[in-house]
Amino acid sequence: MTTPNKPPTTELEERATKIWSMIQAREGEAEDPAQSSEELEENARPRPHVLMVDDEADLCELVALRLEHNGYRVTTEVTARGGLEVIEREVVDAMILDLRLDDADGLDVLRRVMERSRDLPVIVLTAHGTIESAVEAMRIGAYGFLTKPFDGHALLQQLKHAVESVRLRRELDGLRRIMGEGNERSALLGVSSAIALVRARIRRVAKTDATVLIQGESGTGKELAARAIHEGSTRSKGPFIAVNCGALPEQLLESELFGYERGAFTGASQARTGLISAAEGGTLFLDEIGEAPLGVQVKLLRVLEERSYVPVGATAPVAADIRIIAATHRNLQQDVKEGRFREDLYYRLHVVPLMMPPLRELREDIPLLAEYFLTRSAARHGISSPHLTLDAIRVLLGHEWRGNVRELANVIEGASILSQDGYLRPEHVLSVLEPGREPGRPLGSAEDEHPVMLVPTWNNTGEGPFPTLREAREAFDRSYLEEVLRRAGGNVSRAARLAGRNRTDLHELLRRHDIRASKFREAKSDGTTS
Repeated sequence: MTTPNKPPTTELEERATKIWSMIQAREGEAEDPAQSSEELEENARPRPHVLMVDDEADLCELVALRLEHNGYRVTTEVTARGGLEVIEREVVDAMILDLRLDDADGLDVLRRVMERSRDLPVIVLTAHGTIESAVEAMRIGAYGFLTKPFDGHALLQQLKHAVESVRLRRELDGLRRIMGEGNERSALLGVSSAIALVRARIRRVAKTDATVLIQGESGTGKELAARAIHEGSTRSKGPFIAVNCGALPEQLLESELFGYERGAFTGASQARTGLISAAEGGTLFLDEIGEAPLGVQVKLLRVLEERSYVPVGATAPVAADIRIIAATHRNLQQDVKEGRFREDLYYRLHVVPLMMPPLRELREDIPLLAEYFLTRSAARHGISSPHLTLDAIRVLLGHEWRGNVRELANVIEGASILSQDGYLRPEHVLSVLEPGREPGRPLGSAEDEHPVMLVPTWNNTGEGPFPTLREAREAFDRSYLEEVLRRAGGNVSRAARLAGRNRTDLHELLRRHDIRASKFREAKSDGTTS
């Protein structure tokens, strides 16, 4: 799904535009292959703001020059007071802090920064590094620790991960503010236009008492949508009762829903009220309504038509002041044609349809959802939340997610537990997606089913010409590129994701080896192989 062409008119749309533009830039999926991903990213969002506080002015200048060359906006201060004033008046994405300053102790400054903004990543940089000071800085909340003379590459790597982490966390917090999230159970997170439309429809329908039929694949958040409708309705102070119609046999489902009188059946030693009664004044959510037996469907139809029901074994009807929301992953229209679902009940339920899009159509939401699930998993298991790396995001974006958001949540939870060094990397994700995966398999995607066979370009008899190393490498590169294009059906963007490269780089490699992607699209369409 692409970002809408129209200019953003709301804060939510503006966030969606910015985030998806950034993701496309990182993935190299711009329409102009001549434009580098770095240039696209520069155009897509502001440069990250780094504050450096160090009493060595010359060092500040050198580090600032290097960081600015690598795409950062840098503010330098030689005093703790100056650094704290910058944090008070400006948005800072990361901070580099010396532990020994002329006017303050760096650890005290770090404590004040953490008290003000716990999520601001601070990299401690000092010539006086000791194990004790490093441990204390990390205990207070420092993101990283480097000792002078420092490795410039290590500093850039730490900054890169720190900025990615704070960006995702801020976007998640911003979404919660926009949507007024007060209850995690009804949080429909996302910045895509598709999920924004779902939220807009939920807001409209929630104000009414209309029956809603939520449709969508398993794991797309149908119960979350139902809860959001309930919490936005005038019935929000009443109960929300959910029942899975496919989890119980017909007689048990009927008695659970409608209740029963004493002696209604063997074992009914006393009367019992059902879930419809429990939902009085609130909402009854009928999950997997397509699995409900025909006998139960008849009684549900009466509830919708007459707002009353008869408990099992009773003769007098009981009034039902409830709202019904139903959900299904089945094609109910087809079930009606085949006699598995009552037509009259279908139309009674289908007053307001709500379609939940699958996750594969919401690629722009995956990084944000992954960050949310990382935070949730860390809280659930009492562990530190690892930082989501770009390479891990690429793997997440390349997966099909047949289990949708539920599958993503479970994969992220498992991967976060396996992460050991504070970073969530591709191998952690792949170890959950593909438990039997061999380390170093050539195509870094959960979609490939067969490893690439590396065929040598020489014979093993010792006779005939032997290729140079350069010739062997070029032969391998060509074979690899043709294989990845074949698997991607000639789609260069998908091939780039499979190969772990951006689209611009892949275009250059294809040009160098004189390989046409269109050849593989033609081969796929006519069923032949290249």
